[in-house]
Amino acid sequence: MNDRIRASQVRVIAPDGTQLGVLPIAQAKEEAERRNLDLIEVAPEAKPPVCRIMDYGKFRYEQQKKAKDAAKKSKSGEMKGIRVRPNTEGHDLDFKIHNAVRFLSKGNMVKFNVIFRGPELRHKEIGMQKLQAFIEATKEVAEVEIAPRMEGRQMTMVLRPRSGLAQKQAAKSEKPVAQEPEPAQAEGAAPQPAQKAEAAVPPSG
Repeated sequence: MNDRIRASQVRVIAPDGTQLGVLPIAQAKEEAERRNLDLIEVAPEAKPPVCRIMDYGKFRYEQQKKAKDAAKKSKSGEMKGIRVRPNTEGHDLDFKIHNAVRFLSKGNMVKFNVIFRGPELRHKEIGMQKLQAFIEATKEVAEVEIAPRMEGRQMTMVLRPRSGLAQKQAAKSEKPVAQEPEPAQAEGAAPQPAQKAEAAVPPSG
């Protein structure tokens, strides 16, 4: 937001949704100040990054409300969390990806947090690479609910189960139990005739 934006040029969207085009960052900030609003980076991964002119308090409220509404869409209503560092690699990253797939396959939403410390903030692209790895690894079971974005010293993202996945899981859990077969006839018991035997006809003459 405002002075935290590092790009030299950004694509700017006005408060009413009008595209103002690609502007130098200084001019974009002037446009926001002229309206007594903030310049908020809403798509840092884009080339150039996309910024919107709006009130930051309203933006935070809308994002929090969207996250809560997204959680309600999950049948379980539970939001799982996965945290990684920019240097999370190898087995540790594979383990977290495995957990993400497991959570999403069970119908849960997952919020991902990449935690930056100190000079790591200069390399936000590494955090974006981590989140893209999760998106790619879970694409069979997940969709992006909230795109990657910076929140303070963290880069966050929310994935939701693919449409219909939660319903399939619910249907599977509600599958009726198969009826047990009729008990077999006890050994040694006389078999029951399928139909009455016809009366014997006496021999003629």
